[in-house]
Amino acid sequence: MNKRTFADFRQTLLHYGRLRLRLADWHRRAAVFSRAGEPDALRRIYVINLDRRPDRWRRVRGELDRFRDRHGERLSAVARRFSAVDARYTQATPDPVTLVPTFTLADQLTVEPNPLLRIDAATRAREIMMTRQEVAVALSHIEVWKLIASGDVPSALVLEDDIFMAYGFARGLDATWSSLDRSASGEPDFDLLYLAFEEVGNVDPVRNGASTRRLQEPGIWEASGYVLSREGAQKLLNHLPVYGPVDLWLNMQFSHMRAYTAARPLIAQRIDEPSSNSYSILPVLSQVGVITREKPLVPATKHLPGPVVAVGSSGSGLTALATALSMLGYTCCSDLDGLPAAEEQALLRGGRRRLFNAYVNVGSLSPEALHQIVGANPSARIIVTSTDLRLPREVGDRALLFTHEAKDRWASLSEFLGVDYPSFPYPTDVDLGMRIRRPRALLQSARNPMDLKHDTSPWIATPGRIEWDGITISAEPPQHTLTAHVDWTSGDKLNDEVWKLRDDTFPSNMALFTPANVSQHGTHARLTLRPEQTPVRELTSGAIASRAVYRYGKFSAELRPPGVTGVVTGMFLHRNGPRQEIDIEFLGKDTTKMLVNVFYNPGPEGTKLEYGYRGTPTLIDLGFDAAHDFHTYGIDWQPGAIRWLVDGAVVHERVAWDPTPIPNQPLQFNINLWHSRSKEFAGNLATDRLPTSAHIRSVAIHETVTKGDQSDRRPS
Repeated sequence: MNKRTFADFRQTLLHYGRLRLRLADWHRRAAVFSRAGEPDALRRIYVINLDRRPDRWRRVRGELDRFRDRHGERLSAVARRFSAVDARYTQATPDPVTLVPTFTLADQLTVEPNPLLRIDAATRAREIMMTRQEVAVALSHIEVWKLIASGDVPSALVLEDDIFMAYGFARGLDATWSSLDRSASGEPDFDLLYLAFEEVGNVDPVRNGASTRRLQEPGIWEASGYVLSREGAQKLLNHLPVYGPVDLWLNMQFSHMRAYTAARPLIAQRIDEPSSNSYSILPVLSQVGVITREKPLVPATKHLPGPVVAVGSSGSGLTALATALSMLGYTCCSDLDGLPAAEEQALLRGGRRRLFNAYVNVGSLSPEALHQIVGANPSARIIVTSTDLRLPREVGDRALLFTHEAKDRWASLSEFLGVDYPSFPYPTDVDLGMRIRRPRALLQSARNPMDLKHDTSPWIATPGRIEWDGITISAEPPQHTLTAHVDWTSGDKLNDEVWKLRDDTFPSNMALFTPANVSQHGTHARLTLRPEQTPVRELTSGAIASRAVYRYGKFSAELRPPGVTGVVTGMFLHRNGPRQEIDIEFLGKDTTKMLVNVFYNPGPEGTKLEYGYRGTPTLIDLGFDAAHDFHTYGIDWQPGAIRWLVDGAVVHERVAWDPTPIPNQPLQFNINLWHSRSKEFAGNLATDRLPTSAHIRSVAIHETVTKGDQSDRRPS
């Protein structure tokens, strides 16, 4: 696991200092290496590198070529590139003889103990599914082990392609190598030697003056730089299947291997090369309360050429292309009969005051308009998704024919735009067609909305001096069906098949949700926040959630939040990967207002772009104190708009790009009570008023019924 991806500012500065310092190391003769056949030499380097990342292969070769072997040859002379298994093309279920894609929280704690958790029946039963990236990484290492086990060299250095050699690499490796025991033939006697590692467990310290350390207990992270002998590789293969991330599983092999580390890490992973890996353990550690600080992982985006305009015939993949451009970081307006007048004029004239830098399937952008766009915008790019359209001659090499016949759609698109090949699957959205824009109707019952500070991302429109009220799409009135309902005033109880009581938390929540804090009292249910010491939190609270996820509908609850400073009552729809969310929140410091919020990230299931720390919050003046009595609050979520309701009246509305796109993934419905870590957000906790409760009389979910599809609902 490359934890340096999550480094704070101080750690980042130290890392860049190490990167610079390594260049001052003039000892560049790594006498351990040779390709001349000496039995005591390290004669092979395997670099695990994705085919779509030749830039990383070039960088690693450059890093190796800073050093010479014992005969003065560059180290790249003994390096071989191994074509890594790509997560995009791995099977959903790998061969169980080779890899079991699950592990447990107890396995994680065996390698990296945590004072807040213990290995017990609960952590042994908490099964974690590896991400596709972790599966691909593990399969890549296994294939390299096979090469070493059947190869013509006694041992090989295995490198991932995001490494650098630390200051003192050559001298440190020489000392490490010479301190290993030797066989009768003069070869170093070991199975596994870590050159890159992070100590996270109860491993024995390196003895004073020693150049190596024997590993017998788990406690080492990283598989980005290690030496594996032929015998060691065979031992690993004999103990297959791997289960869990490969660096975790390797720890479980120390008891029957001669495993060592260098006295200090001689190879390190870079943080200036963003990792495309997705770590399965992080959401679990967040849920159980170990991770206590949210840090959004925002991918670095290079300059994007544009504006990009995509045209094509119906059914040619235009909606999926719009999603793909969004995933690359474009602010993309798509599937409309026309653009707002100011936006279209800015595009046609080459103006800089545009809200968008990508336009897909926009009816008003005719071939004549494309001619004008190309002339007015020197960096414009045109994408055509069908062969029956003719483009202006002036487009030339600024056009891409992008049809379903493309074998690797990401490769074609990223090469055309000059951007990095993404780590997520190409989207498969069904074409929406050109939707009809209409003027936005004045909302009569609005309650003095006040926009708060929001995130900056490619999916939040920032109009600046341009007047902007989003994009309103004409749509037929939706039909709904009641799919979940609880009315405590009628004696109802929560149906365990429909609802669940949460037993987890999230990083900014200072309370741990437990089922014991959800109770029924006559005509209503209570979610109670109370002081209660747990291994991970000093407060516990209650939360209920739907077991199913829903795509569009009306979600309502009759409730009364507590007016206690520091306490937040939430009623919201949510998902991760991609993160999308629609919120109602009551801040106990002022329950005369209701906070509404939207988080949006694009992409298919499993996409984790990780934008979204604040979202796009707006405060709504209620005209009453919500803590004094019960009121019914609702979210009406449709493909073209979100409306927030109080006692049946719409009090706020957002349409597309006002300021975000409308969330379009299935979401889970939640009601919770929690204490925020952010004093700026929720205020100081009034501990003298605890315990406190949110009271709920009823909850209802009316799901939108779409034509030809009765439900987008499925278990979460």
